[in-house]
Amino acid sequence: MKPEEIEKQSFQIIEKEAGPHRFSRQQWPIVRRIIHTTADFEYLQSMRFHPDAVSAGIEAIRSGRSVITDTNMARVGIRSRDLQNFGIGVDCLMDDPQIHRIAQQRQTTRAAAAVDAAVADMDGGIYVIGNAPTALMRLIELIQKKEARPALVIGLPVGFVNASESKTALAKLDHPYITNDGRKGGSNVAASVVNALILIAGQQP
Repeated sequence: MKPEEIEKQSFQIIEKEAGPHRFSRQQWPIVRRIIHTTADFEYLQSMRFHPDAVSAGIEAIRSGRSVITDTNMARVGIRSRDLQNFGIGVDCLMDDPQIHRIAQQRQTTRAAAAVDAAVADMDGGIYVIGNAPTALMRLIELIQKKEARPALVIGLPVGFVNASESKTALAKLDHPYITNDGRKGGSNVAASVVNALILIAGQQP
């Protein structure tokens, strides 16, 4: 089978097994792609969307705003070729030597230091977190202080220490977000959300 045939059949299986769900017409393609990426139907129960999340993400992409990730794994998982149609690249500051120095000086994580360094660049764009709860907590803090203004936060860190707690904090924020409950997540899941938004943005007139 060709790749597109495999994907089509996979989506048909997901639609059948998922059955009726609570997601809107705009939200469902995102959840469906997460399930396609993970083969995990628990995301049907755990995914959370701010009411303005999908429209904010689409507008950011179609306006050519930045997409910044907390890991290179998320960066390479995003459909960069399709993003180029909107004049956008994907950035990740984790390997920047200056970020290493700042993190050591402040005794914080590189992920949190990278959030601080990206404040200006994320304005009106999408910040994608699939790994580091410390990055998400720092970003929430900066948004609350009105020092950071991303159009959309995709917060899907994975793990046992503060992953669930950071996502709970994000879901309480009056700011566009896409997140989930619990420990599950990851860079591949976060990238799949961006990829779904890219496809939606490209399909709309």
